[in-house]
Order: sequence, then C-alpha cells, then structure tokens
Amino acid sequence: MTGIVLVINAGSSSVKFATFSELSQRVPVRLAHGAVEGIGDAARLRVWSHDGAVLQDQSIALSDDPEQKHDDALAQVLDWLARHAGDRHLLAVGHRVVHGGVTFDRPVRITPQVMRELEQLVSLAPLHQPHNLAAIRAISRQQPDVLQLACFDTAFHTTQTWVEQAFALPRSISDKGVRRYGFHGLSYEYIAGVLPAHLGDAADGRVVVAHLGNGASMCAMQGRKSVSSTMGFTALEGLMMGTRCGSLDPGVVLHLITQLGMTPQAVEHLLYHHSGLLGVSAISGDMRSLQASAAPEASAAIDLYVHRIHHELGALAASLQGLDALVFTAGVGEHSALVRERVCRAAAWLGIELDVAANQQHATRISTPGSRVSGWVIPTNEELMIAQHVRSLLQKPD
Repeated sequence: MTGIVLVINAGSSSVKFATFSELSQRVPVRLAHGAVEGIGDAARLRVWSHDGAVLQDQSIALSDDPEQKHDDALAQVLDWLARHAGDRHLLAVGHRVVHGGVTFDRPVRITPQVMRELEQLVSLAPLHQPHNLAAIRAISRQQPDVLQLACFDTAFHTTQTWVEQAFALPRSISDKGVRRYGFHGLSYEYIAGVLPAHLGDAADGRVVVAHLGNGASMCAMQGRKSVSSTMGFTALEGLMMGTRCGSLDPGVVLHLITQLGMTPQAVEHLLYHHSGLLGVSAISGDMRSLQASAAPEASAAIDLYVHRIHHELGALAASLQGLDALVFTAGVGEHSALVRERVCRAAAWLGIELDVAANQQHATRISTPGSRVSGWVIPTNEELMIAQHVRSLLQKPD
C-alpha cells in the first residue's frame, strides 16, 4: 500500500500534524511533522523532517473570519503536503478527537451520522471538541473523497468499572452523560502497547502511567487496560497542570460565583488558563522555567505539583491493590529528572528505589535492579497511535 496518511491534532490556536508512509510495515514510518501556530493572531507554518531538519518555517495569511481560520490552516497543510508528497497520494486522515462520550469506545470512520453524534458531545468538552470537529469539516470540504478516522482520547478508559466512572449524583443527571470519562487515552494506549518490550511479563501487572505534560493525568492499568484514571468528566480533574487547577472542592466554584461575583465564563477561564503552575507561581506554567527560577513562588508551585502526583499515585495504587511499575511519559515526565526524582522519593513507601544516576541520564529504566517496584521513562507517541489505527482500518476488507 503506497501513499500518505495525515494525522491531525487541532486545537484553538494551532493545528499540529504529521505524515506517515510505509503502512505495509509493522510500524508506520513518520515522514514529517509540523504545526500551524498562532491561528488567532500571527499565523506561522512550521514543518520538520523525520530527523528534525527544518523543511518550512514562514508566516502565513489566514482569513479574518474566525469561522474560516481552521479551513485556511488546513488548506496550508494540504498545500504543503501536495508540494512535497511526490508521487504519493493522500490515503486517509486520522484525527485526535478528545471526547467520544459513551458511544465511541474505539476509532470510527467519519460519516455524516458520526459527525452529528460528535457534535452532541461539544458541551462535554467545549474547549477542545469544537476545534477537533472544525478540522474534520475543513478536510471534508477540501478533500471530500478522502477517508477520515476519529480516534478518541476517552476510548481507552471505557474498560473501567461503573464505580470508577460514576459520580454520587442523582441517576437522572448521570443518565445525561455526567460521569468520569478519563482522557489522554491515545497516549496511554500507545504506552500499553510498548510496555511488553520494556517490562516483559510484568507489563500485564499493576502499572501506573504518569502522563505529565502541560495537561497532566495518571492512569492505573492491569492487563494493560485502564482500571482507574485521575481525569474525570473534564480535563480539569486530578493533577495540578501547567495552567489548570486539577481537583478542586466544588464548593470553591460556588464561592467564586456567589460570593466573589465571578461569572461562569470567568470561572472557566480561571480554572483552565490561569491556575496550576502558572497560578501558584505567578511566573510561568512551564516546568522548565520554574526549575530555572530561584523565586520561592516557583519552588512552592513545584512542591504542590509533586504533592498532587504523590497523592493521586497512592489512590491509584490502592485501586490496583499494589504496584509493580511506575512509568513517566509526556513532556515533563520524559524530560524533568527533578520531578521524577521527587515523585519516586516520595513514593519510596510503595517500594520504588530510584537509581539517581540513571534518572539524571534520562535512562529508560530509572529504578535500581533490586527495586520492588520498577520505574521507567517511556516516550509517548499519540501521532503514531492514530496512524496505526488508520492503517488497521485501511487494511480491513470492505
């Protein structure tokens, strides 16, 4: 099978993409990756080759109409692809879609009916779903005959039990979809797939994966399936994040509205964009900046960040009735030796014994040979996970 698969991850201010080829091989090969950034302001198209060489980096013009911006951004991506694809043609497009609700527990071919169902889920992920769907519609208008596939961040967590998914709310509300869904599922699915290569038979044991990026969550797995996760109804719950607050007493939200006079929209903006590391430090939501800062507020933000991870790790270990391995992934998890060290030292009571030198060197295994609970650093690859799903669909007989 010759051709190219395009993987799209569309957000409010950027459209990230990657191209894959060689779908006949066991693992699709990434050819290039890039992003249209600054969609709401000064847009720029950046593209890199598989080895990191810069292929394009230039300002681009987008429409002043907000409804047209994603169409223009995708048109720029498709134009770049057409000029660099050579004799390969576009086989399919795979999209990261944040919310699949209770209906979609696996990737699905996008049809008009599927789009109608996904539009009904916008209220469950108002900051993400509209942009995911805007990219799908843009591709449909520009390449109407190209197959498109939706891959869901919630799907991996559908293996959780009812008690893990339920809130203690009236059933009349739960029946309207108010429940814990979990997110970062494409990342966890990828890690679950590569665990045997690192952990061997222990891959099917009691594993907690910490996806620590600007958005952060943790997932407890057994048999490489989701048992419990820190994110719930929205991507706000659980860990403290770059700009998101993580778990919060619901009474705080009521207080902000009824006593401090904030509107629901202002509260939403506060909790998603001005809390977390940024809110606590008043310096930055980027862990790298905070680690480089001598300000006590930066240190305090890191202290709280690690405390929240330790707190949630204990809860996830309890849900697994023990722990065999802890895996760090995503931007902070893969690159911050300080965060990993502090988390592992705080969790020594669980049986994790850190190999300090290995951790500083960003080795794959960061626990000592004799550690009862092993510690790992495994890079995630959500783009590849989506490409693999597209390949599986393309290889199915009609």
